[in-house]
Amino acid sequence: MDFLATLPATIFSYGAYAVILLVALTVIVFVHEYGHFKVARLCGMKVEAFSIGFGREIWGKYDRYGTRWKIGWLPIGGYVKFAGDANAASMPDPESPPKPDEFHGKPIWQRALVVAAGPVANFVLAFLLFAVYFMGDKVLGPQLGEIMPKSAAQEAGFQPNDTVLRIDGEEVLSFVDIIAIVSQSAGKSLHFDIDRSGSPLTLTVIPQSSVEDRGFFGKITIGRIGARPSDNPSNLHNVPLPRALNMAGGEIERIVVGTLQYVGRLIVGRDSVSQLGGVGTMAKLTGDAAQVGFLVLVYMIAVLSVSIGLINLFPIPMLDGGHLVFYALEAIRRKPLGPQAQEWSFRIGFAVIIFIMLIGNINDLLRATMRNLAY
Repeated sequence: MDFLATLPATIFSYGAYAVILLVALTVIVFVHEYGHFKVARLCGMKVEAFSIGFGREIWGKYDRYGTRWKIGWLPIGGYVKFAGDANAASMPDPESPPKPDEFHGKPIWQRALVVAAGPVANFVLAFLLFAVYFMGDKVLGPQLGEIMPKSAAQEAGFQPNDTVLRIDGEEVLSFVDIIAIVSQSAGKSLHFDIDRSGSPLTLTVIPQSSVEDRGFFGKITIGRIGARPSDNPSNLHNVPLPRALNMAGGEIERIVVGTLQYVGRLIVGRDSVSQLGGVGTMAKLTGDAAQVGFLVLVYMIAVLSVSIGLINLFPIPMLDGGHLVFYALEAIRRKPLGPQAQEWSFRIGFAVIIFIMLIGNINDLLRATMRNLAY
């Protein structure tokens, strides 16, 4: 009964989350496709269409170069269609040989640059957004406050007011850096270089495994050492531009490394697909971020941009990484794969992508169902 009473508000909340996610993805997709488009233009390629969304066109116009800029009625994803492409996946037209100004008429290195430009544009967008986030808000420094009794930090000899300088040789600039490294290192020995009242010291600590319930996002295993940030006002500070840029680069590195480590654990069977998320997860993340504040939403868009850029580099046919693999094979064989081989590769790649999306969305559905039953 309580669930039915809250249903209208829940539907409205989900609708608002969907709109926020749509705006965020539109920005990310536009930047991604513009990366392809811009480099293609620089390489002298003719671009027939730049589309945000798929399906029937609801708005469009031609620019002075003859490119049709348009918006499709299904506003999910987007594409750049080059002259000579048989479809939006940029497969060559088997009926006619490529012309010099067409994508498939250009050298392999130029085609590879165009394909890689999309993910690179996503990383550039994320880098700028992370820098804006770090500069726009005060950040907790790496000075430690309370050390939990019987914790890994206490056993290792940490004391309040210790300032962490480096972890395993990696420079630490904020308490967020400490969390990011420790959370991914459960059971692993970490070497902390610290400053204690002006004296350098190195301590070794092994983060304890902790299962954390993320509610809608399920349960995950992370590492903890049992130390809190210092509440000293001097530990809260603005971030200057050079340091913000440094932190932005570090944030991208951690997301990339963390994602690849998860994929590696998934392949060897040390982790499960239960942590994968779909559209619901993305909508909740961006919606929750927007409720907290604009800067947190900026941070979340940056995270999504890195994730989309990285996923597109995976060597799966239909993704940018799959195209790059084809070009590498073409360079080795000195001729492209046959049309039939490419077609079957794209079909397999499409099936893999759909399968991953299904798993993520099924996980979202299960989480939402269990959450509603808990009410």
